[in-house]
Amino acid sequence: MNLTTINFKPLGDARGSLVAIESDLGIPFPIRRVYYIFDTKTGVERGFHAHKKLQQIAVAVTGSCEMILDDGKEKESVCLDSSTKGLYIGPGFWRVMRNFTPDCVLLVLADRHYDESEYIRNYDEFLEWKKS
Repeated sequence: MNLTTINFKPLGDARGSLVAIESDLGIPFPIRRVYYIFDTKTGVERGFHAHKKLQQIAVAVTGSCEMILDDGKEKESVCLDSSTKGLYIGPGFWRVMRNFTPDCVLLVLADRHYDESEYIRNYDEFLEWKKS
């Protein structure tokens, strides 16, 4: 499995830092939706789905979490723990997010608007979909 990370250039001065994320400038798709996950309770795991076409970039803007990606053959775990590092998640990856720190805010940039029909929420159905 070949996962892609995107490094965001921090800008700043003595007052603090800033990261600018702009569609088509370092992001490999037009941004259509932005959301963030926060206040995840200790021990809670999230995700448990795949997308048929959706592309995403996940960034832990504060705190950290573990992202486990599964392409139907292999699984790989990535620790998201930097506000300057994004993880590109293309279509066809089952994802599980876990080990959220209490302060974790996970920002997600997506190339499509929300569409429930785009989700695969059953792992066995995901494996069958990957075969087709």
